[in-house]
Parts: sequence; structure tokens; C-alpha cells
Amino acid sequence: MNQKPKRNFASKNQNDKKNASAKMSKGQKPASSKQRATSSKQRKAIKKSSQTTVKKPQVKSGLHPRNQHRGRYDFNALVKALPDLKDQLVKNPVGESTINFSDPLSVKLLNKALLAHHYGVQHWDIPAGYLCPPIPGRADYIHRVADLLNSESQGKPYQHDKVKALDIGVGANCIYPIIGTTEYGWRYNASDVDPVSVKAANFIAESNPNLKGKIHCRLQHDSTAFFKGIIKENERYDVTTCNPPFHSSLEEAQKGTQRKLDNLAANRAKKQGKFDKKVSRPSAMASKQSKPDLNFGGQKAELWCPGGEAKFVTGLAKESLEFATQVLWFTTLISKKENVAVLKDQLAKLNAKEVKVVEMAQGQKISRFVAWSFMDKSKRQTWISLK
Repeated sequence: MNQKPKRNFASKNQNDKKNASAKMSKGQKPASSKQRATSSKQRKAIKKSSQTTVKKPQVKSGLHPRNQHRGRYDFNALVKALPDLKDQLVKNPVGESTINFSDPLSVKLLNKALLAHHYGVQHWDIPAGYLCPPIPGRADYIHRVADLLNSESQGKPYQHDKVKALDIGVGANCIYPIIGTTEYGWRYNASDVDPVSVKAANFIAESNPNLKGKIHCRLQHDSTAFFKGIIKENERYDVTTCNPPFHSSLEEAQKGTQRKLDNLAANRAKKQGKFDKKVSRPSAMASKQSKPDLNFGGQKAELWCPGGEAKFVTGLAKESLEFATQVLWFTTLISKKENVAVLKDQLAKLNAKEVKVVEMAQGQKISRFVAWSFMDKSKRQTWISLK
């Protein structure tokens, strides 16, 4: 019977050891299954990271390039500037920090933080119930007015540090003089028919070293006047600014307030996925507030006047003619688009030499201001040279 030759397992084991030893000597240690899996994960991670694009900071479309509020609010920086803001922070549906914009206290503290962080205004407050304006849009007006002045400089930088500006209806918040002074070094006079607003605005100016001596607010004793009693005989202004009251009655102002509150609630509900498409607005807002409080506040002179915005701006234009040689450019915001034509018609009757309509955008919201001068280009250049 033939026997199969026995396999020499000892010899095989010795050969395997030699091969393994040779591989190890060359640094080629065989990878375990765990190591191979880890290596595969690392390769995938490297590939994924190479394909990942860095997200650009979200920019609020339409805002002026020099506007400091083009990106999302940096709440870490804002809380550092005003620690009291921290208690007002909430998370939006995607987990980002924000505030409740329908809460007056949250809006007020946000404004205080923005003014402290971006404009160096450490002491700012307004009396209860007075207008607390959204700052990004207000800043845009000032930046575009600065562009208007720059257009007169014939290729040279306009001498902003020598600009004298006048704000009609400054309000207690003093926002336009604050931004004009801190951003461009303008010196601002301002007026208001409300003594409380004048006192509050002057207190803000006197309480901050970077504003003190640069902003002066005057009381307008005649509620039907605009420039009379404010512009003195020897004063000359590069530009005037104005944010007119745009409602014609208290009832209209309250309806506008309710619409804003409803829209805020609708937007919040929609973002949270609770918006009921079968109704025009969320069920949470089914019953209106009996006495709506506008999140941004506002007194009578700040929100409404007899005849509304149209009557206000036509009166402003008529009276501006009396100061045609003392002011280079008059400007006013226009909230209602149809009032642009109303104002332009009035300015044509007054024989204004140049009229400009400057549109501004913040997201989907479009606003504008109208600027006019009673001097032609040549006279404006002479006016500037005599400053």
C-alpha cells in the first residue's frame, strides 16, 4: 500500500515566519481588519473635507456696502458689549441665536448693544413708549446721503469732517445724528416738537465722549413749522435729513402696529412649521390685541400727523424754499411710494434745480429718500468752495 508523503508542517511554519519577518523588516506589517476599516473611514473623511466649501457669511441683501449691519448679528460680540442682552437671547428654528423682535425690551437692548459695539455709544436710552428704530435701515439712509455729498466732490473726497447736517424730527433716540457723527464726523443740529424727545436726545449726546459737542438738539416751538425757528440766519448746512410721520391718524397708526405684530407672529409660526395654510394667519393670532404696543414704540409726533406723510413732505418742501441758499441738499425719507410723485410735483412748482430719488433695499423691503437742491451744479460748487 502506497503511503502519501507527510507534509512537513514544521518546515511550512518556519517559511511563514521567515516571510513575516522579512515583511516586518521592510516595515510592511500586515494590516488588521480593524485597521483597514479605520483607514477606509479616514480616506472618506479626507475626500469629504476636500469637497466641503466654506460657507460665506450671510449678507443682508440691498444694504449699503459701508453699512456695518450687512451680515447676521454677531450676538457673541453684542453680549460682550452689553451683557444684559444675554437674557433676551432665544434660538430660532435652525438653532441660531436671535431675539424676540415682538418684545419691546428685547428690541431696545439689541439697539443698545448695536450702538455700543458698532458706534462706541455706551450710554443710550429712550423714555418708555418712544420710538426704538431698527438701526440697519437707519444707517443705510446716512450712508446714501454721504454718497450724495460725495457726488459733489468732482473726484475728490468730500470734506465730511466739515459737514454740518440738520435732522428734522430727531426723536428721543437721536439715531441719525449718532450715525452721521460716528461714521463720518459730521456735526449735527437737530429739532423736534416734543420737549421730552429733545431732552432725551441731548442727554445721549452729552453722555458720550464721541458725541459730546458734536450734536445739539433744539425744540421746535411751532408744530406747523419745519425749518423756521431752527435754522438761524448765519447757519449753512450741507444736508438735512428727515424721517416723516407717515400715518394720518392714531387709528391708522394702530392698524399699522397690528399688521406688524401679525406679520411677526406669522413669520415665526411659518419658520417653526406650524403655519396653517387654510387660514390667512396663525391661529395664535386669531384674536387681535385690544391695544397693540408696537415693538419699536413711537409717540404721536413720531408716527402720525394730520394729513399723513403726503401733507408733511409737501409742507417740508414749501418751507425749504425760504432757506434755498443756506442748505446745499434737502432730503427726506418717503415711506409710501405714491408720495414720491406728490413731492416731485411740489418741487417742480417750487422750481427746484435738481431732484434725486434714491432707492434703498433691506431684503424684500424697499424704501427711498428724495433729495433736492435749489442750486444748480455751478452754484453748488461755489457754495462748497466758500465753506
